[in-house]
Amino acid sequence: MSFLKNIGKNFPKDRTTRIILGAMVLLALVGAFFGFRAVRHVVATNQTFSLPGDPVIQQPSSGEDNGEDSGQSPVAPAVPSAGLPSPDPWDGVSRVNLLLMGLDYRDWEAGDTPRTDTMILMTFDPLSNTAGMLSIPRDLWVPIPGFDYNKINTAYYLGEVYNLPGGGAGLAMKTVEEFLGVPIHYYAQIDFQAFVDFIDHIDGVRLTFEEPMVLDRRGQWNTVTIEPGVVTLPGEYALAYVRARTGEGGDFDRARRQQHFIMAVRDRILEFDMMPKLVANAPQIYNDISAGVHTNMTLNEVIKLGWSVLEIDQNDIKSLVISNEYTTMAESEDGLDILRPVPDKIRLLRDEVFGIGDILGPVAEGEMSEIIAKEGARVSVRNGSSHAGLANETAEWLRQQGFNIVEETNAEYTVFSQIHVYNSTPYALKFLAQAAGITSLNIYYYEDVENGFDIIAILGDDWANNNPMP
Repeated sequence: MSFLKNIGKNFPKDRTTRIILGAMVLLALVGAFFGFRAVRHVVATNQTFSLPGDPVIQQPSSGEDNGEDSGQSPVAPAVPSAGLPSPDPWDGVSRVNLLLMGLDYRDWEAGDTPRTDTMILMTFDPLSNTAGMLSIPRDLWVPIPGFDYNKINTAYYLGEVYNLPGGGAGLAMKTVEEFLGVPIHYYAQIDFQAFVDFIDHIDGVRLTFEEPMVLDRRGQWNTVTIEPGVVTLPGEYALAYVRARTGEGGDFDRARRQQHFIMAVRDRILEFDMMPKLVANAPQIYNDISAGVHTNMTLNEVIKLGWSVLEIDQNDIKSLVISNEYTTMAESEDGLDILRPVPDKIRLLRDEVFGIGDILGPVAEGEMSEIIAKEGARVSVRNGSSHAGLANETAEWLRQQGFNIVEETNAEYTVFSQIHVYNSTPYALKFLAQAAGITSLNIYYYEDVENGFDIIAILGDDWANNNPMP
């Protein structure tokens, strides 16, 4: 029996319980990712109230913690409402994108206007019945609409401080929209306690640990080490898990781990047939989580979208991260450690998740020559091999593939071919890299350089000895 048919048998008709279950669906979809960073009073169209207290957490059987909790979590300061306008209602057939934002716990704890600590853009396409998640690092250096370049995590802060229309959430949504070139229809947030309570209401989340992991739970003397094996984490342990920055990959690894956790929450609900239990416990669940769910979606939209997404096969959900492969480490003029985006790579990554772009995506139907011609990359072809005339021969072949070749010349000798990128032309880059078998080690990116070319392709002996030209 499908999930939708199953819930149809158990789904109540009264409005109060429907509201409760609507909040639970939203939590099931996004709570796993963002409970660890949100504050209690954030932008929202729904009216909520705060519930104090911290639950008693039962420890998993994989380890023991002999410490004592000596304090409670701090109370969050009030954050002005964003006053976001109501979006057009979702029609149920169009692609819908939702931005999930978690606010920095350090700002939350200090009582300062918060920045976003984490962002993830979710998408759902009902026509293909597919979905995707794209994690956006907080240190990404991007233009903030109405401001200069800054870290993307400051967009929310600036929207709040300057009391802009839509507040922090509005400016953050607009920033991500302009950076990725995709429309954002909704946002969602969830606070710490709602996250913890919901995970406890589904009896924890089962995860497989390949190696020991230290989890630092809220409060003093609450650190515990989880040993390798299959462990079901209750709420507070789950909160510590998604907050942890352990590992060499830092925030990038954390983003991947958080996306994995989202899928684990989904699997927990589906595989253990939890809907009857959730319906039975709806009043208590509502009391626990109602204050912590914040979104500009209506109840009907939450339920309609939630059931649809939960029905998607796991293999049809893409989970990708804008990681170090798509950025370069740098330092801003005022000494901040930042991540400069590599536009070509991020654009291709975006198209992989959202299947859209200014022109046809690289995996879309249609002649690649038409796509490349429309992009119009200015390409210099340079012969660095030991074979005379290779630049002219290659340039002619590339013109047949739709390329705009503006120069044919020689270069210093090289065994391995190289690509030098000066402007964002991802489709030309992808074609050249695949045709010549050029890996990321031999692709070089430049900023603020205008030499009349978008791409310089230097041909080595590897291309001379093995290429697809007739």
